[in-house]
Amino acid sequence: MSAQHSSGRASALTILQAPSVGAYIGANVLLYVGLSLQITTLAKQVYDITGREIDLGILGLAEFLPIALLVFVTGTVADRFNRKHVSQMAMGGELTCALLLMWYASTQPTSVVPIFFIAMLFGVSRGFLAPAMRPLAAVLAPAGGLPQMIAMYSAVWTVSGIVGPALSGFLYNSSPVLAYGVGSAIVSCAILLFSSIRLPVATAPREKPERVSLTTAVEGLRFVRRTPLLFAGISLDLFAVLLGGAMALLPVIAEERLGVGNIAYGWLRSSAGIGSGIVALILAIRPLRRHIGRWLLLSVGVFGAGTIVLGLTRTYWVAFAAMLIIHGADMVSVFIRGALVPLVTPDDKRGRVSAVENVFIGATNELGAFKSGVSAQLLGVSIAVAGGGMLTVGVVVLWWFKYTRLRDIDRFDELTPA
Repeated sequence: MSAQHSSGRASALTILQAPSVGAYIGANVLLYVGLSLQITTLAKQVYDITGREIDLGILGLAEFLPIALLVFVTGTVADRFNRKHVSQMAMGGELTCALLLMWYASTQPTSVVPIFFIAMLFGVSRGFLAPAMRPLAAVLAPAGGLPQMIAMYSAVWTVSGIVGPALSGFLYNSSPVLAYGVGSAIVSCAILLFSSIRLPVATAPREKPERVSLTTAVEGLRFVRRTPLLFAGISLDLFAVLLGGAMALLPVIAEERLGVGNIAYGWLRSSAGIGSGIVALILAIRPLRRHIGRWLLLSVGVFGAGTIVLGLTRTYWVAFAAMLIIHGADMVSVFIRGALVPLVTPDDKRGRVSAVENVFIGATNELGAFKSGVSAQLLGVSIAVAGGGMLTVGVVVLWWFKYTRLRDIDRFDELTPA
């Protein structure tokens, strides 16, 4: 019996003992440690080469465009073919990009144009990975254990947000080549561990899959649009990351507003993982069980308020604390949405819905980075960041009154596939 069809509660030990759960979680941790190390290094290198905020925005746009343009293809591939195999191929693409970045850094680059092209290739790989890999949690989790598995997965996944950026600060001080090389090695280990996962037979492709057409390809978007809870939850986070995301501007904030160097920048970026990790650990031990909808809206509101503080401060430790709060609140949102989406989505549509979610939320981080880069170039860093936080708070207020069904969700076991 799959997790989404049971209202029972599995213990943490039961979840960890389920087949392949440990390998799935461990592979994700390794993958994102390597990728977060790479991303932190990449942002710093781009800013060091050009010194322009807008180039950080272009970097985000270069990654976003392939994910958005391929959304109907990637979701359909994830639903039509073996998701494990698709995930492995996508991770191989990400490793190739990491190796290309290492090679380019060794040439003492003076142009960021090749970096933007490599970022686009990375966006293609990421576009295929998320719709294939994320739905695997729902089929690997034991009966009744999906919400708690997501909390546990999030708790250990956030290690990447601490270790990767912190490593980047130290390694980048020695050499960008070394930073990319270590990141590539960690991603390689993730691919090896992921290959040991064994999926239930029920997850194999159907013998007679539905014929691919434009209608089936866009079904994920149509399903989200006609399912009010999905649309409200995903669009809430879309606006939060689009308007309030400030991660792309951390190199500028660290250097221009806080006056700190590479190592302090790495720790400032790590503070996001520390805040997320603390909250994820709490959620793994004591998952939210009541007033789910209100917690979702309030967490996004705190996210916006913390972003305002980050945009206004010139004190490193205040900025560090603001990052802790911002990403601790974001983890509450991630936990709730991570359970809500698969619980209300039938398995045969999860790949396509995850592809849409990846564009609306995951990839919108990169589009938000572009927005932040352009805004910072035109208005200044402080106005760009604090103004985005204010707009995020405004969206939460609007959603509180407009989407009462989302606000009034009480328990996860109320949710069933639409």
